[in-house]
Amino acid sequence: MPYATKNNPSLQEEDKKLTQIRSKVHDLIREFHHIKFDQAATCAGVDMIETSGKVVGPEELINGIEAVLDGWWTDGRFADTFSKLLRNYLDVKLCLLTNSGSSANLVAFFALTSPLLGSRQVRPGDEVITVAAAFPTTVSPIVQAGCVPVFVDIDLATLNIDWKQLEKALSPKTKAIMIAHTQGNPFNLEKVVAFARAHNLWLVEDSCDALGAEYKGKKVGTFGDIATFSFYPAHQMTMGEGGAIVTNNAFLFRIAKSFRDWGRDCWCETGEDDACRRRFTWKFKNLPLGYDHKFVYSHLGYNLKLTDMQAAIGVAQIGRIDEFIKARREHYMYLYELLSPYSAYFQFQEAQKDSNPSWFGFMLTLKKKCPFTLTQLCIFLNSKKIATRPLYCGNITRQPFFEHIPYRAIGALPNSDYIMERTFWIGVHPKLTQEHMKYMALTIGNFIDQKLY
Repeated sequence: MPYATKNNPSLQEEDKKLTQIRSKVHDLIREFHHIKFDQAATCAGVDMIETSGKVVGPEELINGIEAVLDGWWTDGRFADTFSKLLRNYLDVKLCLLTNSGSSANLVAFFALTSPLLGSRQVRPGDEVITVAAAFPTTVSPIVQAGCVPVFVDIDLATLNIDWKQLEKALSPKTKAIMIAHTQGNPFNLEKVVAFARAHNLWLVEDSCDALGAEYKGKKVGTFGDIATFSFYPAHQMTMGEGGAIVTNNAFLFRIAKSFRDWGRDCWCETGEDDACRRRFTWKFKNLPLGYDHKFVYSHLGYNLKLTDMQAAIGVAQIGRIDEFIKARREHYMYLYELLSPYSAYFQFQEAQKDSNPSWFGFMLTLKKKCPFTLTQLCIFLNSKKIATRPLYCGNITRQPFFEHIPYRAIGALPNSDYIMERTFWIGVHPKLTQEHMKYMALTIGNFIDQKLY
């Protein structure tokens, strides 16, 4: 194919024709979207009210097809655009995109294991403070790196880390803290950050469930040394799959990029060559002088990049993120108002002081003297087309896969055990309406009435 120039009429005509075809495709996609998505509202009591649900506009479909038509497919122009949009939204300097939030957690933690960090390198046998009431992939990287998770309990009010146990968890082997903002509710960042700084500990801020949440007016994911986000369909915005790592530490960013990109030493972007202007002049200890820098590996890494199709969908979604989060907050407050008359039976998740949560779901914890069980209530709700979910995996130390994994716990973790038996959540995602909130509250009320009378 001849090189494109302004003076090549045949190529100009070809570009014009392709543009016309793309325009026709866009029109057809809008028509398709109207039929498939605009008319797909769920009816309370008839259709299942899911705990999570994505809102899809025509722009998401158009962008996704545009990325396909580009023919590039791995991270490209849309990934670059999304990265910039996310950095601006969070007010953070650096962003590294991944194929999932779990991969983001893996890369973020493994970045701390790099020998390039010298005395601050996290090594096998080192301890990492986390919570027992966690999602598995917040804890898995710690174990996979050969480190020992040190579990502290949660506070039953906020369902976040009980920061008062941090001092008890500290030992000479402690190197890092890795915890999440539970269900979009920020943990006490003032206390946790101060503790991490006082003891020279890395802080990995798992913000996968909390995009848009704020603490003292600042977005979560910008307080720790490195932070992660997820764009799975259950989250505040989606790419289908997808994740991100953000940091203000350029050195840590470069290390994380190496782990994400096969472990290579080179920092060229996809499709780029010789960004360092020294591609064939580097000298490494056991390699020939001038060995191609694009094929020098300084870490035992992975390939965890996302596709440009994912990023293309994300570009459209992030433009609506404030709308999505506003709907979640409104649904949460309305459901709280409707369920408050039943506070004798439920403890509701409290927002962390000085925070503005980006609610992932509506959490309900059965109080001790409740005349019914969690299982009874959840079976009833599901039979009435209301989906329920537990809080992550409950106390992770009781999960089958953890049976032979070494760890240290601060006390008996009573609150983590308590939420395994008494806590669940229902949806507040933006696909739902106030009618759904009314139906869920009414159904819970009907269940309680049946148990009491």
